[in-house]
Amino acid sequence: MCLLGWGNVNRRLFELLEARRDQLQDQYGFSPRITGIATRRLGWRVAPEGFHSHSLPRIGVRSAAAAPSPGNLREWLKAAQADVLFEATSLNAQTGQPAIDHIRAALELGAHAITANKGPIVHGYEELSRLAAKQGCRFLFESTVMDGVPIFSTFRESLPLVRVEGFRGILNSTTNLMLTQMERGLSFKEALGKARDIGVAESDPADDIEAWDAAVKVAVLARVVMRMAVDLKQIDRHGIGHLTGEMVREARAAGHPYKLVCRASRKGHSLAASVRPEMVPLADPLAHVPGTSSIVYFETDIFPGLAISEIDPTLDTTAYGMLADFVKAVGSNWQKFAFA
Repeated sequence: MCLLGWGNVNRRLFELLEARRDQLQDQYGFSPRITGIATRRLGWRVAPEGFHSHSLPRIGVRSAAAAPSPGNLREWLKAAQADVLFEATSLNAQTGQPAIDHIRAALELGAHAITANKGPIVHGYEELSRLAAKQGCRFLFESTVMDGVPIFSTFRESLPLVRVEGFRGILNSTTNLMLTQMERGLSFKEALGKARDIGVAESDPADDIEAWDAAVKVAVLARVVMRMAVDLKQIDRHGIGHLTGEMVREARAAGHPYKLVCRASRKGHSLAASVRPEMVPLADPLAHVPGTSSIVYFETDIFPGLAISEIDPTLDTTAYGMLADFVKAVGSNWQKFAFA
């Protein structure tokens, strides 16, 4: 297996794979071996015998006597003899690149592709799904929305033929945490600092504050669960940058707290989608989703209301989503199943 990106998610995935090694062998009959790790800083690192936890400190050390590393992604995948690629590079909301090319290369070489990157789903879902089916591989992405909570597999495997008419929810942890902290007395700037301190907000939080992250998640859910293509420009997007601590506290005191609400619904053959701060009544369950927690309500032709929620997710939940996708990809009875 190869890890593309060596940030928090793939590091934690590595630890989970090590911790679950015996369980994977006992329950599924296989033992994972990480033979490739790649980043912009480290380059394309290969260990045919497999990287182990004791060797991680040496990953960042280049030796003059070491054999030259591969020069590009395809050479790296071939040298590492990859059966699975875990793609966890940074999001490019506008094009989905270069992650789309990463996943395409893996599939063309016959490796399963598992990603935590939303960009390839927004901009390349149909193409990559067809390619995966053609190659007899899996293209999976459970960790792209709600940190690995089984949204996509629920509809793919447990609710066949259900038609999703729409959804609404809270899908961005950073802004929800900030609004919660502002309700408790912090200013906008202080709430953002709190989000950074606990590792939720990026050093550049614009994607969260300006609602790009939430809009991308709306597009992912619409494309995969509702099977409706949507351009990001079609989503009515408004962030929380204009809200002050005083405004947020006054709204809560009046019984209509602010939440950054994501929505999508079918309108004939088109889709109406939005992400914007809304004042929701206290009778609405969305009003009581605190901190980094998330929730999404689906409206379907069979279930009038189906809710999926998570409370205070951690890196474990995101990494677990990728681990679960790995088991689905390589476990018995899954090899020929494709969701496209």
